[in-house]
Amino acid sequence: MPHPTRTARTAQRLAVRALAAHGLAHPLTLALLAAATTAAARAWEAGHRVADTTPHPVQRADRGR
Repeated sequence: MPHPTRTARTAQRLAVRALAAHGLAHPLTLALLAAATTAAARAWEAGHRVADTTPHPVQRADRGR
């Protein structure tokens, strides 16, 4: 079975893509949002933090300071 945070991230990414392509009211978008919610809840119940299921912002090196 895949790692819960990886599953949650993948489901979230697919839901965002469907939202951008089809809009919020589309059945595929709603199904993927439900899957992303379920995956995030399972990761939470497995003891992972919410920050573990969301992508981390790109950190830039502090140049020239």
